[in-house]
Amino acid sequence: MSVKIIDYRCPQNHRCPSVMVCPVNALSQVGDSAPVVDNDKCVDCGKCIWYCPTGAIAMDRG
Repeated sequence: MSVKIIDYRCPQNHRCPSVMVCPVNALSQVGDSAPVVDNDKCVDCGKCIWYCPTGAIAMDRG
């Protein structure tokens, strides 16, 4: 599994709260753009999914 960003759900006009809670710094964000996931670092803990207020982060089971 891996984490993915669903672009159309991300308003991209705020600091993403999920970036701040990632325990392994797998999410990054430049300015107010959509966050980017480094799946090589991601440990699939799910914290970013729970903290995303718009549901723009999801597990990609494919």
